[in-house]
Amino acid sequence: MKALVHTQPYQLEYTDCPDPTLGADDVLIRVKACGICGSDVQGYTGQTGRRMPPIIMGHEAAGVIEALGSGVAAFQPGDRVCFDSTVNCNRCEPCGSGQSNRCEQRQVLGVSVPGFKRHGAYAELVAVPWWIVTKIPDEMSYAQASLAEPAAVGLHAAHRWFPAGHDTVVVIGAGPIGLFILQAVRLKGVAKIIVSDINDYRLGVARQLGADRVVNPAQEDLKAVVLEATGGRGADAVFEAVGRPQTLQAAAGVTITGGQVIAVGLLDRMVELDMQEFISRELTLTGSYASAGEHREAVDHLAAGRLVIEPLISTVLPLEQGPQAFDRLLKGEEDLLKIILEP
Repeated sequence: MKALVHTQPYQLEYTDCPDPTLGADDVLIRVKACGICGSDVQGYTGQTGRRMPPIIMGHEAAGVIEALGSGVAAFQPGDRVCFDSTVNCNRCEPCGSGQSNRCEQRQVLGVSVPGFKRHGAYAELVAVPWWIVTKIPDEMSYAQASLAEPAAVGLHAAHRWFPAGHDTVVVIGAGPIGLFILQAVRLKGVAKIIVSDINDYRLGVARQLGADRVVNPAQEDLKAVVLEATGGRGADAVFEAVGRPQTLQAAAGVTITGGQVIAVGLLDRMVELDMQEFISRELTLTGSYASAGEHREAVDHLAAGRLVIEPLISTVLPLEQGPQAFDRLLKGEEDLLKIILEP
């Protein structure tokens, strides 16, 4: 098969690779579309330690089932499907309690770390266990279905929040994940949603998708805006979808005493926090990782139009143009959100 292989930092090679091995519980999927995640772009630089080359990246994908393992009965060849990014064992205690993202044997498609390597979906074929696969309706395009995975991440983050009633919520980071968090929070019903980002184009999309107020912190003081919008109270909950020390500190700074900060961004491994502020103001810091069963929920919301994805898809390109697409996203000189690659 043809695949896009990450061979070294800042290097991708479109080349021939062996077809995936099909296990008894696996389905073999011919990939029709795979989105470029921000984590892949950062992994491409070699700075995160989660894309150790050589590795086929890619985990936001959809396609057609081509073959079934001997133990698979829930699907048929020809089924149109998408799939989660977390490959869980389906046997351990967390899996049994609906917490597949905490699986004791967890792997992630397109990720390579010292503990595991799992090739992903920037390829013509990928094999995944049947229990992470979801059928998609005929009217849903493969490009649309590929975004069920980041949509599920946004839904899971919203599920990690404990609303208290007439809440004001801040979302820091208006990339694809932040924009799905915005929509997921809106589905739960809130009084006001404020979105912060340093990119005015992304803020425009956030407003289009339902943000009540958008803030560019390079031009306005985020804390002042939040306090003004809340009558001096602060936000009841803040979703941090960037993953930088300064944005996590900013999240704590605009949260009401006793409020909740939900950390979703994964860029920096180590951050410094003002623990006196967290303790004295009794802030709750909650991590949100991947999704835990929300993938099928995401497909339902996308199919019903409750989650809007068209403004997030910037362009669709053939897989062999992947190197150029990664460079464009890394440079950040264009108004781009999501690039979809098609093998």
